[in-house]
Amino acid sequence: MDQGTHQFLCQAQTRRLVLLLGITVAIVLLVQYVELPYPTVLSSLFLTRGSSSTSETNGNKEISKGLNSTYVDIGQASSDTETDEGNNLSGSPRDPKVNSDSASSKGKNDFPLVIKDSSHVDLDKSSMSKNENISANGPAIVKARESEYDISLKNDTEDTNSSSSSIQPEDLAPTDSDSSARYLKPEDMASNETISSSSSIQPEEVVLPEESNGNLQALSPSSLPNKTIPTYKVTESRSPVISADTANRTSENKYTAGKRKRGERAASLKSSRSKSKKKSSTNVSKDKNSKKPKSVVPISEMNKLLLQSLAGSNKMVANWLAPVDQEVLFAKSQIENAPITKNDEILHSPIFRNLSMFKRSYELMENMLKVYIYQEGEKPIFHEPILEGIYASEGWFMKLLEANKNFITKDPTKAHLFYFPYSSQMLKIQIYVPNSHKRANVIKYMKDYVDMIAAKYSFWNRTNGADHFLAACHDWAPAETRGRMLSCIRALCNADLEAGFKIGKDVSLPETYVHSKKNPIKYLGGNPPSQRHILAFFAGRMHGYVRPILLEYWENKDSDMKIFGQLTGVNNRTDYFHYMKSSKYCICARGYEVNSLRVVEAIFYDCVPVIISDNYVPAFFEILNWESFAVFVLEEDIPNLKNILLSISEERYMEMYMGVKKVQQHFLWHDQPVKYDLFHMILHNVWYNRVFRTRPT
Repeated sequence: MDQGTHQFLCQAQTRRLVLLLGITVAIVLLVQYVELPYPTVLSSLFLTRGSSSTSETNGNKEISKGLNSTYVDIGQASSDTETDEGNNLSGSPRDPKVNSDSASSKGKNDFPLVIKDSSHVDLDKSSMSKNENISANGPAIVKARESEYDISLKNDTEDTNSSSSSIQPEDLAPTDSDSSARYLKPEDMASNETISSSSSIQPEEVVLPEESNGNLQALSPSSLPNKTIPTYKVTESRSPVISADTANRTSENKYTAGKRKRGERAASLKSSRSKSKKKSSTNVSKDKNSKKPKSVVPISEMNKLLLQSLAGSNKMVANWLAPVDQEVLFAKSQIENAPITKNDEILHSPIFRNLSMFKRSYELMENMLKVYIYQEGEKPIFHEPILEGIYASEGWFMKLLEANKNFITKDPTKAHLFYFPYSSQMLKIQIYVPNSHKRANVIKYMKDYVDMIAAKYSFWNRTNGADHFLAACHDWAPAETRGRMLSCIRALCNADLEAGFKIGKDVSLPETYVHSKKNPIKYLGGNPPSQRHILAFFAGRMHGYVRPILLEYWENKDSDMKIFGQLTGVNNRTDYFHYMKSSKYCICARGYEVNSLRVVEAIFYDCVPVIISDNYVPAFFEILNWESFAVFVLEEDIPNLKNILLSISEERYMEMYMGVKKVQQHFLWHDQPVKYDLFHMILHNVWYNRVFRTRPT
């Protein structure tokens, strides 16, 4: 074969191979476009880096949705995996008669949303599709879901220990508390602000603040209705903003918190939760009975809700007038025009929102107030107080009021207030069926009681219960008093905004741990500031979702931060008291519920409370200026806790320390009540809310 023939055959073979290769590629591409679900996988290989395709555009849209939903659902994802303690009846007991905060707590439910803080806008996709209109130009009304009021409560928590009344060593480190802080400028609370009735929050709906640039803006007094608020002066002794932003941004205003990007907050919270899940040193498994609130209302927003209530929202309307209404209106006028009190030997002005108004209101209460106590109701649920344990506040108040001759009247037509003498603790013990996982019978019991009162007397029907009140400290009290009882004044230890607590109507009841009914003020006092060498202290059981996060970041991490789980050993009681009395700040981290007896404990031991419990309304909120003697830290700012505390100057700390010393008298029980003590403060706050909810005819 000559050379030319050989060359021709090689070229022919090459063409054949090229043809076969081309056919193969064509077949592959054809199969790809016809059979595969993603027809652009191979073709995208031929695109240059700078080119775009339809698939890329669509992909970005998909990714965008994914990122949004991931961010928005951080709280939701957590709630899906962390069952609310209050909604799960299989949780550990927190109940009587031991009543220690460290014995587990339960009995909570989902409730309507509340106003969301300007820096806490986490709306999940589902909420955006359910009757919610979020507008960049104005507030939106969000209807509460019916399921949130379902009284079947199939996920309720169960309390099983109801027999022991002794105090166990492990009960020393009680359980539950917080509030988020963004401190309000004094001028924001000044008198004669204008507030719009359209801003009022109704029981079944919520108003979200305006949204701008992705963040909700806080409601300002100027944006609220054209109603003049009664003169309501506020002391200048508000604490600085206690937040991570304040600690890290010294150039910010002393009284306001810098806004953090929502993404940063979400990422911080998600990170802290994920880390806490991996925590092994605390030897605590992930709490399935805890739930992050759907929205957060910091102290600054609570102050504005209070202004709204004073301005006219949520007023009491009587179906027919009675002489006592004119007496209440007279008292209201007297309080609004109270003479200025500059100095007082007993009362410390900085700890009050308005000392002059408080003094005048208290004087009128002593001289005018008459309370009618319903005698209906069988023992032990009614008229049989429990005086020891963590729920003792309701028992001591019942005992002292029923024995009081100055305030009690036997003539209901002369009564300004009507009292239901029931024990939420005994109701749960007597009525709840253990392991039933339902509280419907407990709720029905109270509903039937009120129906009986309304049928027997005309007084409930005259005001729809708005001049009736109760004092209940058990965790289940918000659920026990739902439905028809929501219209009355509820003094609750579990003062949770998301659980339906109404500022200006309801009263936040202090949770006090009474060790001995013979001596309810047995443990008081602590070291002077010069001998308080510990920056912050906490010890307690891992109840709820906040405490594991606290320990994850601070347990055995810093010598200045004495953060522990439950103290054990022979000297655990002594050690607990020693730490409380030797620390500058005592951490009051919520447990299963927002309230915690540690708040009052800190005050007893002259330790400045650091409240870490979103949506918790502190005790006597309408009366006391809590920012003058306590620190509020957002739950998501736990990683920055030390920086936040160190950002408080020594001068400011001394002011708060003095505030704690002075406010202590208002949190003490006495077998024979004394002026301005806890009994009188509770009754006064109920009286005060009754007066300012009365609408002129």
